[in-house]
Amino acid sequence: MAVPRAVLIGPPGSGKSSVGTRLARLWDVSWRDTDDDVEASEGKAISDIFVDDGEPRFRELEAAAVATALKEHEGVLSLGGGAVLDPRTEALLASYVADGGEVVFLDVSLAKAAPRVGLNAARPLLAGNPRQRWQELMNARRPVYERIATRIVDTDGHTPAAVAALIAEGRATA
Repeated sequence: MAVPRAVLIGPPGSGKSSVGTRLARLWDVSWRDTDDDVEASEGKAISDIFVDDGEPRFRELEAAAVATALKEHEGVLSLGGGAVLDPRTEALLASYVADGGEVVFLDVSLAKAAPRVGLNAARPLLAGNPRQRWQELMNARRPVYERIATRIVDTDGHTPAAVAALIAEGRATA
């Protein structure tokens, strides 16, 4: 059975995509993002799925995408920021870790995340007051990220290439 070399988790703006692509290059493996998988399977953007079908439907699609990717993908896997909140996904990640897998929590402050993601309308969970919503999401998700992670990397003040190098070299905390 194929398993990812590493799974990246964290909030919007933590660098899951930019770090993931660089880490995959360092390890000479492929990179996969479960948000991209959901968009490809539905033929529309995540923001449109939220509007057209609702968040519960998106979360179902997301959980299925994570389960599939954990079985099929052998490279670096990036998960959507809220994917870890699904109990099924958390259980799959716990099993992956128990089998020797690595889950890296890319931590970031709001001050650094805001310019990275723009905190714009394309992110449906950040509608209204994006900075406040991001902080609320992070406060709710941080305990789960920390519980699931085998390693934590603070991305503040580091380029995506530097973060990828830290992960590749095994220099991260947990």
